[in-house]
Amino acid sequence: MRTWLAGILSAVLIAAIGVVFSTWFSARGPDTMDRIGGGPPITVGYVAIDFTGRVSALREAVTDPEGRVALRASAADATREVVLTRHRRALIDLMNVTVTLVGNRSSLRIVDMKPRILTRGPVSDGARLSASSAGETGTIELAADLDRKAPRFTMAEDPQTPYFRKKQIDLKRDERVTLNMTIAGEKAYYEFDLLLTVLVEDRTEQMVINGPDKTPFRLTGAAKSYRSYYRDSPLGGWEPLSRDQVCEMDPKAKGC
Repeated sequence: MRTWLAGILSAVLIAAIGVVFSTWFSARGPDTMDRIGGGPPITVGYVAIDFTGRVSALREAVTDPEGRVALRASAADATREVVLTRHRRALIDLMNVTVTLVGNRSSLRIVDMKPRILTRGPVSDGARLSASSAGETGTIELAADLDRKAPRFTMAEDPQTPYFRKKQIDLKRDERVTLNMTIAGEKAYYEFDLLLTVLVEDRTEQMVINGPDKTPFRLTGAAKSYRSYYRDSPLGGWEPLSRDQVCEMDPKAKGC
């Protein structure tokens, strides 16, 4: 009888423990497994920079023959992007960035995000890339000015108010949020990333967002003149401008 009762009691305890564990695992288990596995609280699902109709600059001039060929329409897009990245292409004065974030916890809150300047130097003058205009850009929700001493994202309609002072972003597991940002910088050449501060339960974690090519974002002010000038070709790629074409486009350019 004692053996039989012990067996019944063991079965009841095992069943009760199983119910408790199942309830706990459903509520907190995935979060615990993510922490044990070292997974970030947020996944960066998408990062894009809008180059449409915008003028950009290269930090260094493209002087090697292979690089010049890669810029032309006949080259593969991937080869051209390698050259542009190697010469640190940066939009001039203003850039539009879109970032989509995906929650990896049952509940979390983005309490702050700011551009973190990694490199600051003279404006880029290696080459000017002029793209054909393609109309107005979309609505921008957040704005930041890298020329300020401590750049912060603000509300586009109220540039004096830090966005995350008034608003924070709550995410649940697999929930997505898309942030549209405009970032300005006219006084220097900047390389920067985006630093997120995320509140998970009772602790904060920080995450870094880089550009689409996994390198820092790049933005530069306009130079008075450039060592070379290009415009986009209808067939794709970039074609160099002659001195007459440069002077017609920019009479203040060096040599005009």
